[in-house]
Amino acid sequence: MGGIARVPVAIALGSNLGDRDAELDEAEDRLAVLLSGAVASARYETDSVGGPADAPAYLNEVVVGSTLLAPRPLLEALQAIEIAAGRERPFPNAPRTLDLALILYGDFVIDEPGLAVPHPRFRDRLFVLQPLAEVAGDWVDPVSGQSVQDLLEQLPST
Repeated sequence: MGGIARVPVAIALGSNLGDRDAELDEAEDRLAVLLSGAVASARYETDSVGGPADAPAYLNEVVVGSTLLAPRPLLEALQAIEIAAGRERPFPNAPRTLDLALILYGDFVIDEPGLAVPHPRFRDRLFVLQPLAEVAGDWVDPVSGQSVQDLLEQLPST
């Protein structure tokens, strides 16, 4: 039987305002509706990157699963989850109740206004690669051709 194929996806979650664990728990519940076989990594506390110097620390994790949604509708669904969590965007890298980032969408490479997949900075971010390697270390980045685990191992020590 033919049909629409499910596409594996990786989504990074972060929160540094409010009850961070509760925000991430709610986001996981909402993602479980969008994704089949959703699996979440452990949570990692990290300093804010690129935001105000006094920004609170983040809790970060990655959820992987598969979806029938095309990339843009998936991104719009992620943004709707952020809004429901009270996400505001007063300035770039502002502290947030919830941040959901589409990191990988199968082996697709997409560069459109407002949608870049793989996420353009994920290869440089320990707070994405560490949890992603935990749940999908053998996933290959379609741009570099390297596995997530290899990308993690190549990050400079901090």
